[in-house]
Amino acid sequence: MPGAIVIGASSGIGAALARRLSSQGYRVGLAARRGDLLESIRSSLPDAAFTKVIDIAQPEHAMSALRELAAEVGDVELYVVSSGVGYINPTLEWSQERSTIEVNVLGFTAMVNAAIHALEQRGSGHLVGISSIAALRGGRAAPAYNASKAFVSNYLEGIRQRCHRNGLPITVTDIQPGFVATAMAQGPGLFWVAPAEKAAEQILAAIRGRKRHAYVTRRWRLMAWLLRGLPAAWYQRM
Repeated sequence: MPGAIVIGASSGIGAALARRLSSQGYRVGLAARRGDLLESIRSSLPDAAFTKVIDIAQPEHAMSALRELAAEVGDVELYVVSSGVGYINPTLEWSQERSTIEVNVLGFTAMVNAAIHALEQRGSGHLVGISSIAALRGGRAAPAYNASKAFVSNYLEGIRQRCHRNGLPITVTDIQPGFVATAMAQGPGLFWVAPAEKAAEQILAAIRGRKRHAYVTRRWRLMAWLLRGLPAAWYQRM
């Protein structure tokens, strides 16, 4: 039975993906900041699972805790980093900007660092990071969030290049969801909102296919094409 760890497994995409992985025969480790929700998810899984309270806003402690969880799960071949925060913050409230950077940049980097070193020591495996369609352009309503997700996607690309250069069979997958029905989906005018279970199903398909990149749901490929090609002057008026 293969081992997998989902970081950010207490709700949303992470919880849905943990359920999918467990149903597919993975020995699952669940990590998140909210221990009570982790226990609730664990009790709903078809097979035994392991939990560890990890607050990625405290990077050094989180790295140590992730290594402990990996030892409990045993032979972890798949790491999914799904933790993240996001705020609609047009007034640039500093506490929200800072929290976004602490979690989505520093915390994410710490988890990837610990995971990739473990996979390199193992000699193979799969690392999945949950970015966002927001990574493609800046956004006035949530500047730190868009910027942090651009960091996530670029950092994953760098790690993928590192693995290739070192000749290691480690797959690095960048998942860029559009709107998913979770607490992170905020603000008016949302469209193409996918249930978390549907998003998890497509992420699992990307994992099975050893994809380097996937939009979730797939229709967001069209929106990505439009966002990338839209002239700056037009985008600024949106």
